[in-house]
Amino acid sequence: MATLLYRLGRGALRRRRLVVALWLVVLVVAGLAAATLRGPTASNFTMPGTESQRALDLLADQFPAASGATGTIALKAPADGQLATPQGQAVVQELVQEASALPGVVGAVNPFQVGAVSPNGRYALVQVQFATGGDDVTDEQRTAYEEVGAAVEAKGWQVAPGGEVLGGEPEIGSTEALGVLVAAIVLIITFGSLVAAGMTMLNALIGVGVGMAGLFALSGVIELTSTAPILALMLGLAVGIDYSLFITSRHRQNLLEGLSPEEAVGRAVGTAGSAVVFAGATVVIALAGLAVVNIPFLTVMGLAAAGTVTIAVLVAITLQPALLGFAGNRVLPRRLRSTVDSAAPGEPVGEETLPVEDRSGFGFRWARFVTRFRVPVILVALLGLGLLALPTPDMRLALPDASTATEGSPARVASDLTTEGFGPGFTGRLAVVVAGDDAQATAAAVPQVTAMIQRTENVLAVAPPQLSPDGRTALLGVVPKTGPTDEATETLVHDVRDAVGGVQGAEVLLTGATAIGIDVSEKLSDALPIYLLLVVGLSVLLLMLVFRSLLVPLKAALGFLLTVAATFGITVAIFQQGHLADLVGLDTPAPLVSFLPILLIGILFGLAMDYEVFLVSRMREDFVHGDTAREATISGMGHGARVVTAAALIMMSVFGGFVFLEDPIIKSMGFALAIGVAIDAFVVRMTIVPAVMSLLGDRAWWLPRWLNRALPNVDIEGEGLREHLEDRTPTHV
Repeated sequence: MATLLYRLGRGALRRRRLVVALWLVVLVVAGLAAATLRGPTASNFTMPGTESQRALDLLADQFPAASGATGTIALKAPADGQLATPQGQAVVQELVQEASALPGVVGAVNPFQVGAVSPNGRYALVQVQFATGGDDVTDEQRTAYEEVGAAVEAKGWQVAPGGEVLGGEPEIGSTEALGVLVAAIVLIITFGSLVAAGMTMLNALIGVGVGMAGLFALSGVIELTSTAPILALMLGLAVGIDYSLFITSRHRQNLLEGLSPEEAVGRAVGTAGSAVVFAGATVVIALAGLAVVNIPFLTVMGLAAAGTVTIAVLVAITLQPALLGFAGNRVLPRRLRSTVDSAAPGEPVGEETLPVEDRSGFGFRWARFVTRFRVPVILVALLGLGLLALPTPDMRLALPDASTATEGSPARVASDLTTEGFGPGFTGRLAVVVAGDDAQATAAAVPQVTAMIQRTENVLAVAPPQLSPDGRTALLGVVPKTGPTDEATETLVHDVRDAVGGVQGAEVLLTGATAIGIDVSEKLSDALPIYLLLVVGLSVLLLMLVFRSLLVPLKAALGFLLTVAATFGITVAIFQQGHLADLVGLDTPAPLVSFLPILLIGILFGLAMDYEVFLVSRMREDFVHGDTAREATISGMGHGARVVTAAALIMMSVFGGFVFLEDPIIKSMGFALAIGVAIDAFVVRMTIVPAVMSLLGDRAWWLPRWLNRALPNVDIEGEGLREHLEDRTPTHV
């Protein structure tokens, strides 16, 4: 691989104008395709095979009028008892008629007909039924619904439209650009060159542009959830900058060793590029592996993010060499350019002028400290990570509801008003579908089902049934006493299903947004251990191929588990338990979004392998060339610390920029990824890893002979390439 990439890098530099032109053409074509073929994103999370999804499919087939999206308009009178007056009833009727006439609405229900009026006569709920599902409601229809009741509000009443129909796509604004700005500053400080920093950033942005444009172009034929493009953008930006950083750093080092730009970029792509390809492949495999849990929306999210990572790798090993060819020696700090230009062909600039080779730098000093006090360092690090992981067992998963939306948003206002007037259960009502073979069977089953549900603990009320035109299907509304994400509501869902499971003559299914969220969360929770085992096993196998060792992969896998546990713990403490929630702009603590843990595992796995390979490969290289285990550990850390620190800070900046978004799902994803990268890079890879490596000594590189012969040779750090080139004399250009 290293030799192939070496040739690719040199070829890209020699034909740099053609390479840049081709990528720009790809960017333009992808952009045009996205503009013309882009389809809507989905805000719902369906789960084929679950009871709640079967109920929705049954409604769509037998009772289509009740299968569309629903809205709930919360109405608050100026004073108690005012709804009971003739004037109040006239206001309610006016609002119902206006809602019924909205575009896309099948009808609206007068709250007096169904008892949706609070005991104090001040609050009422108007149910609005749309003809299509939430994702098929147009922006114009949604806007008209949000503006309903303006005339009623002018009379001093409060009108708050809410419900599932308000679900929309998270908006990407200017706040997350702050993360990109911080990443640019880190690049400038790391390289000491505006040219190198700007070129690296430009390379990453082109890759992200191509990846995102391609993703949106495919959205016309593939259903994307609203969070899938955000995840793809988040990850594509972060790895795109990091991968370009690795190659540029190695290229600069090669220039300072006296190599010509063409030879320098060839060797950079052959060595650092091999690590980039390996790291990118692990991220792609981990994300594509989400398909094994057989959850469609999660599979699409994983494949979308994997696609942007693939583009980032291709851009790094093709476009980056071309841009480096245009830059020449300007990728170096100004104080080193003249030195390189005046050096004789093949003459190194000298370690005293090369910051990363200065063995008095922080990386070397930190490595010496860690290896000297390795046992206390390991114990302190493990204790700290253990304390951070303490909240992890309390983690609860759920899909977000309106009660956790941003304060002041239409969905949150409607939810708060409903809770104020009726209690939290009215914001997470359940729907029970009763379907018999004929109208008589359904009519006989409905009273039984109603009685069974009314006897179930934590049920506040059961609404009268709505019947399909042929009478074969009935829809019952069930109001819990507790909110949608409350643990008691989850218990209620199971209790109701158990209670109605024995009804004869009809199929009884429980659904609704709350039940769907519970079903999705439970299926994801069940899949989490399987996926974690798959990822850990994969990490051990991949690193065994790279490092020809048993203990190094096991150490890396255990370190990854520590990262995951500590990241979960901090995220639970802030986003679920509410500690320090104000620091991240979180209005309301709530259970973590159900797909966050499994996504976090997949993404952090790839990034952890990235840092592991970059640091430990240099340790192995020096050990093979005769250094002691301790000297090799110090050398690997000293040479890699600067670049890994910069890469981690860039990752944290890009991910952290998404914490400023109002959407709680994206906010929690950005925070968890940023803190996970910080823990893995600085605590696990740059602290625990060198301490353990020095503790293991020569035993770290032991591998049984039979296994060594059986494993294929994966030349990540280009040892074969160096052997091939060691007798060549570079030509200075």
